[in-house]
Order: sequence, then structure tokens, then C-alpha cells
Amino acid sequence: MTRPKPIIIWFRKDFRLADHQALFAASNSERPIIPVVLLDEVVQTYGAAPKWRLSKAIEHFADRLKQVGSRLILRRGAAAQELLALAQETGAEDIWWTRAYDPDAIARDTKVKSTLTDAGFKAKSWSGHLLFEPWAVKTKQGGFFKVYSPMWRAVKDLDVAPPAPAPKHMLAPETWPISERLQDWQLDKDMHRGSRILTAHARIGEVAASARLVRFLDEAIENYKERRDYPAQNATSGLSENLAWGEIGPCTVWHAGLRAHLEGKRGAEHFLKELVWREFAYHLAFHTPMIIQENWRAQWDDFPWSEQEDEAVLRWKQGRTGVPLVDAAMRELYVTGHMHNRSRMIVASYLTKHMLKHWRIGQKWFADCLIDWDPAANAMGWQWVAGCGPDAAPYFRIFNPETQAKKFDAEQRYIRRFLAERAPSPGPEALAFFDACPRAWALSKDDPYPTPIVGLAEGRHRALTAYGAR
Repeated sequence: MTRPKPIIIWFRKDFRLADHQALFAASNSERPIIPVVLLDEVVQTYGAAPKWRLSKAIEHFADRLKQVGSRLILRRGAAAQELLALAQETGAEDIWWTRAYDPDAIARDTKVKSTLTDAGFKAKSWSGHLLFEPWAVKTKQGGFFKVYSPMWRAVKDLDVAPPAPAPKHMLAPETWPISERLQDWQLDKDMHRGSRILTAHARIGEVAASARLVRFLDEAIENYKERRDYPAQNATSGLSENLAWGEIGPCTVWHAGLRAHLEGKRGAEHFLKELVWREFAYHLAFHTPMIIQENWRAQWDDFPWSEQEDEAVLRWKQGRTGVPLVDAAMRELYVTGHMHNRSRMIVASYLTKHMLKHWRIGQKWFADCLIDWDPAANAMGWQWVAGCGPDAAPYFRIFNPETQAKKFDAEQRYIRRFLAERAPSPGPEALAFFDACPRAWALSKDDPYPTPIVGLAEGRHRALTAYGAR
């Protein structure tokens, strides 16, 4: 009896067994499955923290596969050539993957599909990274959405497929292909001593992601809308990290939030709106790919942002602007690989408006430091705050860090948690910054706290003058 030909499943940012359409279909096909991860041309462009976090996702996912009788194959090189070689080597007939929507991934995947198809293989991309395909959600005029609120109204009552269960067993091929070793990829090499600090804060893998969701549903979703803007409170789901690496599927999260909404949990609908905000980012990245690198509104191309990375930018990166809430947030980023969403808006506003620095400087720094880095959300978030992006109304909004601190961190719990110079007895997270930051910065907890790079009133006036000249 002829043994069925294997299916290769190429895992990228979908490191999970449950809520995985391609894996579910392959498991039900009664054919051998060869899971593969590639260190390809797109992955090579990731920043230091995302590469480190990717290595941890791969490590945990490899263990998950072992639990269902499978293993993970690692290969390095251009995606099209490596997948073609692997298919020829293993006798696989089908190569499947979960669809991606940012321009770099689309370009890579288009080349992969063309190469494999031309060689006689069956290449197929599956949905699974988003709830709604960007081309399937349309305005009444048949176009794409450029404003979030109408998109929310269009999708909020649409059916979302229930998440597929995880396979209990995966059929192995007769012979496993050769795999590279994860440690040889050295994905953590750019993190240097910071990797040890990040390890304490990351919640890695499918099991941890599920536990995070359960904790949020049990403890925080009821008051999510009212409390989510307070950075010192554990009031958000924390799932951005796990969604970024596909350690939990969006359908799983959606249906959990929907159940909570139907049960009368007050904050559930707002939580669902935040999931659709993520969808909106990818909707725009697909339809207007220039959002990743260029001003979404072309009329902002002549705005006088400086792209010079000078001493002021370095102080912003170091959390030494002299504005406590901004500095605490930048330290949080470096210590945890994460930053509270309210804090992201405040530090972005300070950089692009008070300092009049280009949003791309911040976008690039976040892409190097965030363990929940997401190309679409990062680009849209920075442009939304800067004023040149979609839905950025009023574009001249300027966050005042002092009033934001009084409103959302009145007791300075967040500021003292991460800013050693402002805490009477600095805690471990405030001190961890000095263990994680580059030695070349020569920073110490005993350094005097700096005066502001630019006064808040002065910076606001300068920004409004520049914005008023538009």
C-alpha cells in the first residue's frame, strides 16, 4: 500500500496547535505532517527583542509538537528555495502556511507560491492570523475602511468561525529531514545581557497564553474599559505578546470575549473593539502598504520633523528626557520588552510633538525593543499619534505627560516602579534597567535625574505652531 505524501506546514507567527486551520485540516487528512520554521529573508530583518522572543516561541512550540508525536524542522535561507528543497527532499506534495498581510511578508509569500507552483507542488495559504480577511470587509461603496469606527460597526455582528481543536496526535513521516539547531541561529545575540532581564517578564507559549486569557476573563474584563488606561494596574489582557507570535489564535480570543459580553461583563465589548483595532491595522497594511514606511497622509511629507538621531533622541531612548512618565515608560520598554498602551501614546506624542522628531525614529526603536512587536500595529500606532495616519483626529492632539500622570498614575506607582531616580527605595524592576541597558551608556542609579529636554509648555507651543502652519 502506497504511503500518502507528507504535507509541509510552514510555521511563522502561528506557534500553536489549537485554532490553527491549516494544522487542523492536515491532521484530519491522515497524511504525515512535517512542521518547519525558516530563518528566512523576512525574519532576518527583525529587531533584537523580536528575534529573541521568536527564539523562545520556537523553543516552546517544538516542545508542544513533541507532545503530539511530532517534531519541528529548522532551515535557514531564502524561503522559496528552502521550501522547494525541503519538498523535493521529503516527497511532500502540499506546502501550507497561515497567511500574512504586511508588505514584506506578502512579497516573500508571493514568491514562495510562484516558485512552488511552477515546480509542480501545491502551495496554499490559510487564514488564521486575523478574524476577517482584509479583502472581505468592505464599506457600503465596496472600498476599504479608512476610519476605525465604521469598520467596527461593519464587523461586530459578523460570524467568526469557532476555533479548531488541537490535534491529539500528528502522523510523522517515515524519515524526518535534517534540521538545524536553534542555538546555531543565535537569535538572541543582539540582546546581549538584556535577554536575562526579559526572560522574567515574557509569557511564552500556547499554555501561558491560554492562562493569560483565563486570568483576564476571571479578574479584569469586567472593569476593562474603566481601568485599562492605568499603567500601574494589571487591568489588560497582556495578550498582545502572544497574539504577535500566534501563540493564541484571534478566534479563540474573540469567542472568549464574546462569551463574556453575552454574560454581561461590562468591559467585554470594549475588549472586542481592541481586537478589531488590531484588524484595522492589518486592513490598512494590506490596502495601503506604504503605511509601514511612509506617511499615510501624503500631505504630511513636508512636515518639519527632524530625522536626526541626536543627543535628545538618545536621552529619549534611555528614559532620561527629564519627564518622569515618559522616562518610566521607556524604562518599562527596556526592562520588560513591553509598554502599556497609554504609555505608548504618551512617549510617541512627546517624541513627535514636543521634540518634533520623526515618527519613524520611534517606530524603529519600538521594532527593536518590543517583544510584542507587530509591523502593522506599530506603524499605525505611531502615525496615529503623530497625526499623519488614519483616524488621527484631531491631528494636533498633544498629550501632556504631567496631566496624564496626575490622571492615570496619581500615586506614582508606575513611575516609581520603573524609574529608580524617582523612587525612595528603587525596586527590582527599576534597578533591572541598569543591568539591561548597554554598558556604553554608562548609566547608574546614582546619577542625578536630568532636567527636561524641552519644557512641556515650550514644546507644546512649538508643536502647535508647526501644526498650525499646515
